[in-house]
Amino acid sequence: MITENNLSENEEKKNSNEVPQEETSENTASHDENLHEDDAEHMEEQVHTDISLSDALKEMEKIINAPNAGENFKTFNLLKEKASHYIHDEVEDKKHEFEEAGNAPENFSYEHPLQARFSALVNIFREKQDNFQKKQEEEQKKNLDHRQSIIERLKNLYTNSEPGTNLFKSIREIKEDWANAGQVAKSEFKILNNNYFHHLNQFYQMLDLNKEFLEQEYSHNLEKRQHIIARAKELENEPVIQKALNELQYLHKLWKEEAEPVAEEFREKTWEEFKEISNKIHERKSELSAAIESEQNNNLEKKNQIIEEIKKLSEPSETPNHNYWQNAIKKVEDLRSEFLKTGSVPRKLSNQNWNDFKTTLRGFNTNKNSYYKSLKGSQQANLEEKLKLIQTAKDNVNNEDWDIAVPLFKKLQDDWKKIGHVPKSMTNKIWDEFRDACNAFFNNYREKSNASTDNWKENYKHKKELLDELKTVTNEEGSIERIEAIKTAWNNIGKVPRDKISINSEFNKTLREKLKLNKINELELKEEGLSENQLTDKARKIKSQISDLEAEIVKLENNLSFFNNPSRENPLLMDTFNTIDDKKAHLETLKQNLHNIISGDS
Repeated sequence: MITENNLSENEEKKNSNEVPQEETSENTASHDENLHEDDAEHMEEQVHTDISLSDALKEMEKIINAPNAGENFKTFNLLKEKASHYIHDEVEDKKHEFEEAGNAPENFSYEHPLQARFSALVNIFREKQDNFQKKQEEEQKKNLDHRQSIIERLKNLYTNSEPGTNLFKSIREIKEDWANAGQVAKSEFKILNNNYFHHLNQFYQMLDLNKEFLEQEYSHNLEKRQHIIARAKELENEPVIQKALNELQYLHKLWKEEAEPVAEEFREKTWEEFKEISNKIHERKSELSAAIESEQNNNLEKKNQIIEEIKKLSEPSETPNHNYWQNAIKKVEDLRSEFLKTGSVPRKLSNQNWNDFKTTLRGFNTNKNSYYKSLKGSQQANLEEKLKLIQTAKDNVNNEDWDIAVPLFKKLQDDWKKIGHVPKSMTNKIWDEFRDACNAFFNNYREKSNASTDNWKENYKHKKELLDELKTVTNEEGSIERIEAIKTAWNNIGKVPRDKISINSEFNKTLREKLKLNKINELELKEEGLSENQLTDKARKIKSQISDLEAEIVKLENNLSFFNNPSRENPLLMDTFNTIDDKKAHLETLKQNLHNIISGDS
């Protein structure tokens, strides 16, 4: 490709048969710049080598939200490949665990929780990149027309310029306009650029007839070279090496585009000075490489330590139990996050280090799964034992030989507590069956044994008084304590006549209204006088509500994660943050109440 530098050399060839030293030197400098660009691209890759999946998706979202999203397609594609790699690996891990548990591979089905977000980001970026390319093509077409008009001005300058035209000013304006003109399509650039420098060469040949102008041109360009050299000298002391290399590359571009030609006596001298400074700055790349190498070696050491810690957790010195593996799972997850957050390692060791990490993780999961697989056998035996207790309870649910039946059911309850875990899928089902059988027996026992002594009419009278008192409760200070006292008193009153049983529904309805008025959940009330069955039922309801609340909180927090830098100051998110706070406060209250029931304080 013809350059301005080549044109100045052509001028030299007209005055000398020797090829100038500068031609070889500047070509070498251009080669150094290409190497520097390769270094920059390599550094960009290294920045994202060990970015976590979550951070990669955040960076992809940042690019999409930027006004110039389409320009960053290289970085986006690098992040996309990294995120896709993580998702694929994690799905493969799940598949490996699935097969290790003895399942058939063809039955495996799993969708990564971040797959939908990843796919959405890729699709949105594809649309933005398409729009960017269309706009770029339009801009390149305008730039092509503009550059062609510049060439026409240049051509007219040496073919049709009017007498008195200030050639020095005109050529300066043309060269500056050319340097500032935007990009054109690569397919158009070579011919366009050759055409421009052809006419520029023709112009300089015409200048041989105007020595005064040529001297002005030489003087102007020499001044440009001196400014470039002065700035390059400052870059020798620039503390940020990468910044110095980037600006040096720009100075070389200016040298070739705006500092040619100069008088022969200054050509070699100024170039040698600039080249020497450039070489000194490029020599500092070794400092940058050494710093990067040192940091990467430290990262490699940290990552290898993490791998060793996971190996130790995979092979405990003592026989592990359920609690050990649950704690180990949490520790491994923390170590995994730490590994992904740690920076890049030497490139030649990167794949090996990553494979060692994945192999170690899989080894941990294999050992963990083997433990739980062996545990399933004992859980199955426990299940069979509990099913026998259920059958015994069902067989005696209507047994009214209280001297035998009551001790029997108490023993069944004690035996149930002593039997270990059963398969998780059966836990709730068999507990509900056993509890229902026990409740049915004890309800029948209380009804039959207390029927003769309960004064049901008196009970109704007391309940009516409590209901009337409950209706007077407001939301003033101390109202919650009043409600708790009324509810406790109500719990301690026995049954009422069957034709008056509707008072229970009326009481419950009024109670719900008063609880709503005082902004408190029924499960948060402190109650006394509850029977064992009532306590069990209340604990079950609290557990269910705790589970629902935790799921709601996780869902709300996940929704917030889709926003870029979610903040309480954002008016769109303020209500969401407040809702999360309220639900967390409610959750803590329920957990405390459940603790009180289990510990016998309620």
